[in-house]
Amino acid sequence: MPNVIRVSVSEAARLFGVEPKTIRRAIKAETLKYIIVQGRYKINFNSLLDWSQGKTATKNKLADKGIGQYVDKWKIKNKLYSPSPELVPPPKKPKKINPES
Repeated sequence: MPNVIRVSVSEAARLFGVEPKTIRRAIKAETLKYIIVQGRYKINFNSLLDWSQGKTATKNKLADKGIGQYVDKWKIKNKLYSPSPELVPPPKKPKKINPES
């Protein structure tokens, strides 16, 4: 079974730039996959991504108020830490060991 990332209602609201009541409405409408752990919703992150891309308004909030507002800051300009394929040397071939020596 693959690792599943689950977030709470408040975490989902912060990440996607919406109000917690918007997340709860999506849960009630059964558009999000979730489980209940100790009386609290834990929402499947993949279903959140799918849900957020379904409506233009939600997609815009993700970009403007949610985690999307930080994406430009993630761009790494130093090529030492963000190598392009041309800058990465090819892996070295292992040396053959001669069993007779």
